[in-house]
Amino acid sequence: MNKFSSLLIVLVLLLSISVVAGDEAGLLRFPTIHKDQIVFTYAGDLFSVSSEGGIARKLTNHVGMELFPRFSHDGKWLAFTGQYDGNTEVYLMPAGGGIPKRLTYTATLGRDDVSDRMGPNNLVMGWKHNNKEIVFRSRMKSYNSFNGELFLVSTDATLPNQIPVPRGGFTSFSPDDKKMAYNRIFREFRTWKRYRGGMADDVWIYDFATKKVENVTNNPAQDIIPMWHGNKIYFLSDRGDYQRMNLYVYDLSTKNTKQLTNLINYDIKFPSLGKDAIVFEYGGYIYRFDLQTEQVEKVSVQIADDMVNGRCEIKDVSKNVSNYEISPDGKRALFGARGDVFTVPAEHGPTRNLTGTPGIHERNSKWSPDGKWIAYISDATGEDEIYLISQDGKGKPVQLTKGGETYKYQIYWSPDSKKLLWGDRRQRLRYIDIKTKKITNIFQSNVWEMRDYSWSPDSKWIAYTKPEEEVMNKIYLYSLEKDKSYEVTDGWYSANSPKFSSDGKFLFFVSNRDFSPTYSWTEWNHAYQDMSRIYFVTLNKKVESPFKPKSDEVTIKKEEKKSDKKKKDDKKDKSDKKKESVVVKVDVDGLKDRIVGLPIKASAYGSLSSVGDNLYYTRRGSKDKKTLLLMYDFKKQKETELEKLK
Repeated sequence: MNKFSSLLIVLVLLLSISVVAGDEAGLLRFPTIHKDQIVFTYAGDLFSVSSEGGIARKLTNHVGMELFPRFSHDGKWLAFTGQYDGNTEVYLMPAGGGIPKRLTYTATLGRDDVSDRMGPNNLVMGWKHNNKEIVFRSRMKSYNSFNGELFLVSTDATLPNQIPVPRGGFTSFSPDDKKMAYNRIFREFRTWKRYRGGMADDVWIYDFATKKVENVTNNPAQDIIPMWHGNKIYFLSDRGDYQRMNLYVYDLSTKNTKQLTNLINYDIKFPSLGKDAIVFEYGGYIYRFDLQTEQVEKVSVQIADDMVNGRCEIKDVSKNVSNYEISPDGKRALFGARGDVFTVPAEHGPTRNLTGTPGIHERNSKWSPDGKWIAYISDATGEDEIYLISQDGKGKPVQLTKGGETYKYQIYWSPDSKKLLWGDRRQRLRYIDIKTKKITNIFQSNVWEMRDYSWSPDSKWIAYTKPEEEVMNKIYLYSLEKDKSYEVTDGWYSANSPKFSSDGKFLFFVSNRDFSPTYSWTEWNHAYQDMSRIYFVTLNKKVESPFKPKSDEVTIKKEEKKSDKKKKDDKKDKSDKKKESVVVKVDVDGLKDRIVGLPIKASAYGSLSSVGDNLYYTRRGSKDKKTLLLMYDFKKQKETELEKLK
């Protein structure tokens, strides 16, 4: 074989390797940097990569999470938050990889997960410059999951010592370790964007000698994750025109603040300071900010592992059920589980996976009242859209909506199986005609999302809860024929959970109208609990209240001729046929004046459902140890407890 042939083979092999390893990895989290080495979290493990990018090397393999790696200032060690022994604790390992050493031992917390809005416990924040002490945030002694304290633990795993501040979040020490820049609040795992309330943090400096604190940002925006470098403190803030988290610097000499980055598509997340650069998350990728040139560069990272988490396998989804219901005839059940839609027979036949799309997420599936179709929401196109599929799984799914630009909430079929109703993240309430695929906007709120809505039995009315800006939430009725909404409740009392009675005569809802304060023993302030009852409004003025006064009267039996009896039987047959189709008649005039409360105790109610003369609902008040399923019988005018729910 000549040299040219050998060179060609080597070139082909190199190209093959580059194709395999050339896909840039995303969802890279919590990066840290020391000189030319970056360590970050990917799929719950720690990886190391050159500061210039390239193929990353895996440092950890445990099934638990390894998070928030932080280099010691001399670059020899990595401290990180890990779950090797069950709990989320602080660990130490050599910077190039090795056996982790556990440094902390704390009690188990109920809320201790990277997906929780409070974030995991025992988060590593950084090092003191002596390279012997690691600072971490812990809720080991906190009575409130919002609040945590700052602790120092040494590399020889002695008991942690609390830093003498009441509470804290991200922190960084001055070069001489005599002062500390820190956040007093930790809320970086919350999803509040452009927040300007009382939980918006500032950067504070704490002097260990004088025990004094100084606010160096003092801005209504979020000023978080301080990083002390020389005579400057770098931090993130969402101040500015675009209100996106960008990198800023505060000069301790001039006391001036300067914006360093102008990224507008996403927020910068979880920056970390190195000797010459700051690394951070941005849109799922790692970026490096050079402290000298003040230039930002993307670090292109490839993950060349066996991708075991992405391999095909057979999964038991029975413990991942997200929604369920029974078919209209009761012969099959519908389940949504792990992103697919299933139907299961009551007794005989196979379980059907109607979608069978491992790479696509289908959710919120609902069976049509006529039993023919199953509707669901899918991200098959990359955006949320509504689809229909035949209940037996035959044929391809039909895409009903297009141009999805936001997240859709629960869909509901109209009783005639001709329309679908839903709310979305753009705070709209909408429905679509199945045949024409025309979407009608019912209402768009400027306050909050529309998540509470229901159909009338004749599919001609929609009841919904409207989030209000200046008063309490109200119940409204929307007429499809007139394309108009009517107010049912006023703004004095909060109302929710509107549900039509099965005969279309009443609209039930829950409202907070009971005020019985509980007073504190020590502070003499008061709180209100158990404020709600179930109420209803008679939709038609001619409909009598089920609680009208009753009087037992003697019935006089009259003799009937055969011809009269036959006519009566004929009328009865006709009336029975008319009862099959419910017609909802609403007299909008005086709706608020026809509100009546059920004679049940004040508590907390939900999950209303009307069947015949019975109303089913749940209750979980301050004195209820478990959620109760109850039924109110309007004929007997009696409440019955059916079950204690788990």
